[in-house]
This record gives sequence, C-alpha cells and structure tokens, in this order.
Amino acid sequence: MTSKAAPAAPRRALNAGRPASVHLPAAGTGAAAWLWLSVATVALAAVGSAVALVATGRIYGRETILMLDEAVAQDLVNLSVVCPLILVLVVAARRGSVAAYLCWLGALSFTAYNYAIYCFSLQFGPLFLLWVAVLGGSLYALIGGLAVVDRAAVQARYGAASARLAGAFLLLVATLFILLWLADIVPALLAGRKASSAVDINLPTNPVHVLDLAFFLPVVFAAGVLLLRRNAWGYTLAPGLLVFLAFTSLPVLITPIVADVRGDPVSWAVLVPITLILLSSLTVLMRLLRQVHRPTPGLDQPTEPVERQQGCPTPCAIRDNGPNPG
Repeated sequence: MTSKAAPAAPRRALNAGRPASVHLPAAGTGAAAWLWLSVATVALAAVGSAVALVATGRIYGRETILMLDEAVAQDLVNLSVVCPLILVLVVAARRGSVAAYLCWLGALSFTAYNYAIYCFSLQFGPLFLLWVAVLGGSLYALIGGLAVVDRAAVQARYGAASARLAGAFLLLVATLFILLWLADIVPALLAGRKASSAVDINLPTNPVHVLDLAFFLPVVFAAGVLLLRRNAWGYTLAPGLLVFLAFTSLPVLITPIVADVRGDPVSWAVLVPITLILLSSLTVLMRLLRQVHRPTPGLDQPTEPVERQQGCPTPCAIRDNGPNPG
C-alpha cells in the first residue's frame, strides 16, 4: 500500500497553493454510464442505417416518394456524420472536454428526435424494433447526461464572456420556425383540411410540426431567453441546441440530391435558406465553444487537469455520483 500511495505526495506538493478546479467530482461511473449507453445506441443506429441503404426497397418500399427520399437522406447523415461524431464527442468528453460533452447532448437530442419520427411515421417493418431501441437508448442517455451536469460549473467555464449572439440567434430561429409551421397549420385548420406538408407524406399530421412545436422550439426559445439573462441553464443547453440545428439542416440539404439521383421530383428551393441556417448555426456554435474553453481566472487554472488527478473519466463540470473509492 505504501508504494501505491507514494506518488500522490509529490502531486499534492506540486499543486499546493494553486487554485482548485470549478468542481471536483467524486470518482465514479455515473456520467460514464450515459456516455457508454450512447455508444451502444449509435452502433445500433449505424447498423440500421446501413441496412436501410442497402435494402432501401425492402425497408422503405411502402413510403411515399418524398418520405422515402427523406429517409434515405437521413440514413446517409446518420451513417456518415451523426454516428461517427457522437463517438468522437464521447472520447473527447471522457478526456475532460466540457464543450464536447455539451455538444454530445445535442447530438443525442437530434438522434432521439429523428428516431421518434422513424418509430411513429414510417411503415412498420424489419427495422422497427431497432428504431425503438435507438429511440429509447438516445432518450435515456440524454436525460441521464443532463441530470449529471453541474450547471453552475458549466456557466463558470464561460467566465465573463457574453453569449448575447447565441441567445439572440436561438430566439430568432425559434420564432421563424414557429411562424413557418403555423403558416402551414392555421390555414389548414380554418379550411377543415390536412396541412399540405402532411398530405405530401400521406400522414394525418406532420411529425416535424408536432415535435418542433411541442418540444424542440419551446426549448430553443427558452434557452435563448436564459442565455440573454445569463442563466446557467442557457449556457448548458445552447451548444447542444446549435448542434441540433446544424444536424437537422443536413438531411434537408441532401434530400434533393437523393431525389435527383433516384429520378424523383426535385425541389432545390430549400438549399439557400437551409444552407444559411447551417452556416449560421456552425458559426455561432464555434464562437460559443471558444468561450467555453476560456479558463476563469482564479478558478480553473491547474497545470494538470483535476479530473486526471482524481482519476475521473468525465469533465469537471459533470457530476459523477458513483462511490468514491479513495
């Protein structure tokens, strides 16, 4: 036991008089469990997307042309962008990156959102149980991952930096999309018919309208308000929501290409506004993440990461509620 404990003394001496980290988590497996759950979930998602791309007719053969093109575009984005990036973010988060952890939450929310559409809007078929598993895994990992975030520690990582641009951008996007969806819904309600976007995919309602108006857009709007008020929740949610906005632009941009390749009717009108949203989201996200990496004077300046000193597999701003072995 003496030989194992000896190296700790030089480290304590080395760090004597230096400021402590924002948060010293207990060394446990709480946050790590949700990270690993997301790894298993994206592995399933990648398998499902690969199968769907190889056997498109078997999986999506009963969908409308538009829905089929959109599903293929979504599978391409899942396989080439979302799944690999979630794995990269998991690795970076376990190495201590708070920015990666917050972006990981956004990638999970995007996955849960899209697999809710898979489960409730696509025809029942061979991949149904896999889609349900991905929906459940991503949703549980998202909820668990949010539960272990120390929001005050996250906010401290921003220091005195202003997040007004990100807050205003989130408010603008939420407002524009609320008005856009209502412009499709309200005239249909007044005329006693289905919304035109639901007719195009042969569904009673448009699932994007439901998920956006009930869940996503209210959260985006609230996060924008909270950021402008410098609330810890705003700082915690904003990076993930910007990741979500960037991700959700990709299938929309790829769908016309898929339709063109398949010889289906093509609408290129979405390319300009959606590209603008994508580039704006990424620009605001990068600016925000640069602020996350800025240390707070007097609070976050150890030469060796404290999470390494404590044997912690997750960022300092992430609470790990497992048992402390030492």
